[in-house]
Amino acid sequence: MNDRSLTTPRHTGPTRPRVSRRIGGIAESATLAVDAKSKALKAAGRPVIGFGAGEPDFATPDYIVAAAVEAAKDPRNHRYTPAGGLPELKSAIADKTQRDSGYVVEPSQVLVTNGGKQAVYQSFATLLDPGDEVLLPAPYWTTYPEAIRLAGGEPVDILADETQNYLVTVEQLEAARTNLTKALLFCSPSNPTGAVYTPAQVRAIGEWALEHGIWVVTDEIYEHLTYADAQFSSIVVEVPDLANSCVVVNGVAKTYAMTGWRVGWMLGPDDVIQAATSFQSHATSNVCNVAQRAALVAVSGDLNAVDEMREAFDRRRQTIVKMLNEVEGFECPEPKGAFYAFPSVKSALGREIRGRTAASSAELADIILDEAEVAVVPGEAFGSPGYLRLSYALGDEDLVEGVSRIQDLLL
Repeated sequence: MNDRSLTTPRHTGPTRPRVSRRIGGIAESATLAVDAKSKALKAAGRPVIGFGAGEPDFATPDYIVAAAVEAAKDPRNHRYTPAGGLPELKSAIADKTQRDSGYVVEPSQVLVTNGGKQAVYQSFATLLDPGDEVLLPAPYWTTYPEAIRLAGGEPVDILADETQNYLVTVEQLEAARTNLTKALLFCSPSNPTGAVYTPAQVRAIGEWALEHGIWVVTDEIYEHLTYADAQFSSIVVEVPDLANSCVVVNGVAKTYAMTGWRVGWMLGPDDVIQAATSFQSHATSNVCNVAQRAALVAVSGDLNAVDEMREAFDRRRQTIVKMLNEVEGFECPEPKGAFYAFPSVKSALGREIRGRTAASSAELADIILDEAEVAVVPGEAFGSPGYLRLSYALGDEDLVEGVSRIQDLLL
């Protein structure tokens, strides 16, 4: 035996990272991290109240669950199905889209994905080449910039603070536009702020994007959750000529309390959807057939379930805004959609709180968790330090108790 075979191999080349720079540079989802920590503390016996996850506290409607049970018994659903989605579900999504937003698409323009997150990433992976810039209004959902970077793009943050109700303007977009700008990420109603653009504002932004040949990726997951006089409007409906350069992202998670079922979709021009479907055929293949069958029943049915949830969310919205504005150092604009409050906490920073001082909203969130046993997400996760996000998609009693603890802590 050659003695050299028993020796430890020597590496003469450069040291290489064990994890790729592309993946190693991804930040963990802050909202899911806060939710996981909250649940771990509760499991350990601490009475933590979590405002972290954007997840309705309602159960998925019984008729949708029943459809899934029946689907699980059907051998058709035990096999591979088309990577782009069940044909009948794609057709139902096209019908639902026309019904709910007025946007007319063919089933061939639909790609069923494993939740809205996959739809977001695949949209950018399909559209972007390395170095392409994406205009990203901030505060933004924590996944958007990571999806853009993973796809090779460069997010360009455009901040809209509470003084402008968290709504970016065409003037801000134009100031950020360069010859590298490929796309705009648009989300209304917004996560994390609950801001809702008026139809006129949506139309102005759509016309600006069309004029400059900029793609729009629009996230419409909260389309049915608007309150008071706020009105959802789809940018591709407001500006029909944008249809050839717009991708719509949506899903069943928020409307039907189906966050765990993982069914979302992309809508767009045929060539983009065909390319994204090819990508998905290698990445994940088809979405779980049982979940697709449940989603088929959901999108084909009425909106009674979301109407009931919206009534509860509206009640909680009014409660949380009133209570947060009573916290010393907090300023909370009224959210008009989704189920999030996004108060500015800048005036609460630098104060001594039970022997500790928060220099940032991230540190304040840590103090609130440690001292009041309330989990919130700091604005740093959304590209906007100096704020906190609180989801009011939790029970009324927990909501009041949780904000009361924050009030007591910051007296």
